[in-house]
Amino acid sequence: MKDIAYIDIHTHVNLAAFSLDWKEVTDRMLEAGVGCINVGTQRDTTERAIEIAHEYEQGVYAIAGLHPVHTSRSYHDPKEFTDVEKGFTSRGEVFDAALYTKLAADPKVVAIGECGLDYVRLEEGTKELQKKAFIEQIELANAVGKPLMLHVRSGESDNAYQDAYDILRSHTKVLGNVHFFAGTYEEAKMFWDIGYTTSFTGVITFARDYDEIIKNAPLSMLHAETDAPYVTPVPHRGKRNEPLFVIEVVKKIAEIRGENEEAVASALRENARRMFGI
Repeated sequence: MKDIAYIDIHTHVNLAAFSLDWKEVTDRMLEAGVGCINVGTQRDTTERAIEIAHEYEQGVYAIAGLHPVHTSRSYHDPKEFTDVEKGFTSRGEVFDAALYTKLAADPKVVAIGECGLDYVRLEEGTKELQKKAFIEQIELANAVGKPLMLHVRSGESDNAYQDAYDILRSHTKVLGNVHFFAGTYEEAKMFWDIGYTTSFTGVITFARDYDEIIKNAPLSMLHAETDAPYVTPVPHRGKRNEPLFVIEVVKKIAEIRGENEEAVASALRENARRMFGI
């Protein structure tokens, strides 16, 4: 295995999309000098992320938590789970603090999440369920002293970034990262000002929406991620995404900022070490 030069801080080799070839994908990643953090979305995928992390001495880590869309009956992509009926979960998962406390204690678990607020396809009553589970996971992160991995998506008329920020200011004692950031520069700065980082995906290789945020951000506040198997970057569009492709995201961050790619990769690696202890 090569020395780790790149870190995909948010990926999902623990999901059903990789059930047949997760080892080949992970080995290929490590041979290229890429490390990754597989992120749980609920109990089963969290447990799977931890299992995969324990297959490797270094370079592969896990995050334990409950995604906001899984706090209620919700649509999800079949690339996540295979045991679903007609594309819907049969019920929402109630956050089990005792279970997740046990999972969070595993030395391969480097953060809590992905947790937060998702206001897309928001149904009546689900916002309060999401907020409750979010606060419970913040309290878990506070108790175990591990950072948060946040999932935040605003709806057409509901600002999830502001709501998440307000909840963090009221409850958190730890730092964290806002993954797949898709807000405004002002919203990004709001999180940077309390020590929370933002990460960007392969979307930045084919859309220009976030160039100004990336260009003007403190480099210490940025991470690269794939969110694989989703949002595959150029030049791999049309293929299933995988952690190896985070290299393209790092290249694009360097290009947008007009900085040396190796220097940016080194800085992002240090950011991951500082935030997640890896």
